[in-house]
Amino acid sequence: MALITTNSLTKSYGATDIFAGITLSIEKGSRLGIVGPNGVGKTTLLRILAGEDEGSTGTVTRSKGVRSGYLSQEADFKMEGTLWDACHSVFENLIKQQNELHRLEELMATDPNVIEEYGKLQEVFERGGGYTYETRIKQVLTGLGFDTNDYELSLEHLSGGQRTRAFLARLLLSDPDLLLLDEPTNHLDIRAVEWLEGYLNQWEGAAVIVSHDRYFLDKVSNIIFEMLPGASETYNGNYTAYLKQREERIKRRQEVFDSEKEKLNKEMEYIRKNVAGQNVLQAKGRLKRLSRLIQAIEQVGFEAALNQKWSETADEISVTTSIMSVEEAGRRINALRSPVRTLPNLHLRLGSEKRSGDLVIRTKDLQVGFTDKFLFKSPDIELRRQDCAALIGPNGAGKSTFLKTILGQLEPLAGEVILGSSLHIGYFAQAHEGLDPNKTLLEEIDSIMPNWLPGQIRDYLGKYMFSGEDVYKKVGMLSGGERGRLALSKLALQDTNLLLLDEPTNHLDIPSQEVLESVLEDYKGTILLITHDRYLVDAVATQIWEIDPDDGHMTVFKGTYSELRAEREQKQYEEFMAGQKGSGSKSQVSGQNQKTDSRISNNDSRKTKEERRKIAKVQELENKIAELEATLSNLSFQLESPMLKPDDVVKISKEYERVQKEMDVKLAEWEGMQG
Repeated sequence: MALITTNSLTKSYGATDIFAGITLSIEKGSRLGIVGPNGVGKTTLLRILAGEDEGSTGTVTRSKGVRSGYLSQEADFKMEGTLWDACHSVFENLIKQQNELHRLEELMATDPNVIEEYGKLQEVFERGGGYTYETRIKQVLTGLGFDTNDYELSLEHLSGGQRTRAFLARLLLSDPDLLLLDEPTNHLDIRAVEWLEGYLNQWEGAAVIVSHDRYFLDKVSNIIFEMLPGASETYNGNYTAYLKQREERIKRRQEVFDSEKEKLNKEMEYIRKNVAGQNVLQAKGRLKRLSRLIQAIEQVGFEAALNQKWSETADEISVTTSIMSVEEAGRRINALRSPVRTLPNLHLRLGSEKRSGDLVIRTKDLQVGFTDKFLFKSPDIELRRQDCAALIGPNGAGKSTFLKTILGQLEPLAGEVILGSSLHIGYFAQAHEGLDPNKTLLEEIDSIMPNWLPGQIRDYLGKYMFSGEDVYKKVGMLSGGERGRLALSKLALQDTNLLLLDEPTNHLDIPSQEVLESVLEDYKGTILLITHDRYLVDAVATQIWEIDPDDGHMTVFKGTYSELRAEREQKQYEEFMAGQKGSGSKSQVSGQNQKTDSRISNNDSRKTKEERRKIAKVQELENKIAELEATLSNLSFQLESPMLKPDDVVKISKEYERVQKEMDVKLAEWEGMQG
């Protein structure tokens, strides 16, 4: 059942179309991720779906009674009170029922007639989650990074990021039919994002998500809706599936275009040969049809014109052009362009012509922080040539401080940092401290390349999507994404063999992230990377350095992020199973696990990207199967209870059947990956 549908939806401001012809359907249970370059109208579309804005033309149809919840990028409470009050207010009806139950409890001592009323209300209260709603509040707040000390914080005193997380918590607790989420992972650290992924995967409602977080989209989406200037397309599956399908569609469209254009040129060749010969009438007839077809293609586009037979397409187009000359027809055929849409994008190249020594960074007894604040202690680490280490941890844990300690900008609290020989370091700062807000873009590049002419600088900045008068803008006037691209353009002019990158993908749209990922994969030097972009980490990192501010230590994991996550989930599962009593459940894949020892080796950080992802996927499936088996065991234990009510038996039996079906699917998928 469709919760919301749009038909030929267009949004314009004046004569400018933000987007046009958007037709989509949001079905119950769907997880639709919206992707596309900045400025293409993703947020505007979400606002229209939420009823916060209206389209210029087209229709939006909502099913009767559908409840939707909208999280904007700058979520704001229109209420007062504490964080706990905001979440508690979601359950206003349950609280009223709870108060009524307390009133009836007091009456029962003197009036037995209220017992029946009490029993009915208690059943309604229990079915609605009355005995668990406060636990739910605590679970959601904890998952989104709040602790119990935050519960009584005034909403007025929360930071912008805290307010967004608080609004998201309240939104999730309200349990709408449809969630509309605009960049929901902003202001969340990795642990909170992982919790949100798990929550959404267990949630039964539908969701439409605008996000630059490719890993998040990979985990939660089952449909990708791509928005491009003047076009949109739907792809089934998650983000990885979308990438594969997009590549296949582009290849297929280019092949069709090349083939059809070749047919046009052959037709043109026949006309040229015969227009002055014996077959002049036939040649002129073909030229007439070809003239109409060329005009049809120019009016409705190459793909639309080829959806029907050429003659039918031409007949449906209102043409006013007379028969073209042979020369004009040939020129206009050559001018036809491929329907494959290409976007202006970064042309980034990071050089590493100068070879460093084999040992790049080494630490001994290192402690990081400030004179008045200890942050964490590092193990003795070694980063070797061509390694890529990703430094992860919650905000405020000390990641940027660690980079500045490596650079020598901050003194360590204890221990030492030893840098290798022949290093040429490139540093990308999260706050772009290397940019002067009072300089123009031309002046910034001129400060590095003083011998370049203004035309050369303009051409160079064009590769970073700065065109025309953009080059005369002051740095202080640029958006976050523009400053990031300018900082990357300056970094690319340095011949480096060690990159220290602090959140390089912040504010970059997905196409730009993909370019940066490709460049870093091909980089011949060494990389130390701070980022919340887990997709980038998974693609390029050979080891993970994780800071835990709770115990003040950094740990080193030799492997990819997916391998780290799989190992962590395996440990959580083992701890869960250790806490189960009387289960006796044995995994259907555990015997095979023991024989093949499929747990990922931490020491093998040199596997190919595809091998590492396949291994991580197998591990993820095994962990999920084990988790499902534990759930089945627990449900079986509940069904054996003689105290179970008939209604609960039906409910638990249905859940058992659902979990069993899900496990069968996962087992089949696991078996298919064993070849």
